[in-house]
Amino acid sequence: MMHDIPTQTQVSAGGVAFRRQNGQTEIALIRVMGIETRWQLPKGTVEAGEAAEAAALREVREEAGIHAVILAPIDTVEYWFYGRGGGIRYHKFVHFYLMRYTSGDVRDHDHEVSEARWVEIQQAHTMLAFKGEQDMAARAAAMIAALP
Repeated sequence: MMHDIPTQTQVSAGGVAFRRQNGQTEIALIRVMGIETRWQLPKGTVEAGEAAEAAALREVREEAGIHAVILAPIDTVEYWFYGRGGGIRYHKFVHFYLMRYTSGDVRDHDHEVSEARWVEIQQAHTMLAFKGEQDMAARAAAMIAALP
């Protein structure tokens, strides 16, 4: 019975980090070690006592190897999943922020990531594995287009 399964809330944060290069807008995408077929946005768990914004910046730095500044929140993706073995149900919230690249190199990512790369934002939309992250990239593209 579903209601007997313990539920835990998980909160993560990440970013759509962008740069303008040769007249086009690029965002940083990553592939996680062991899941090389899946492109995603850099994100990770908000640690105890850490603000979601700080976690998002830290995860972008660790996973994509770059430094960025937050311009604005984009939105929160919410979903449910079961832990390995199905013993715990998780209610997950992922806060995404629009970030402007300031420095660093995508080759400087941490050991959890097999590759990080800059991808033109419309192409990134077709590469992203998750619908929620495709939506974040689309919203980010609209926000970036409205920037001066």
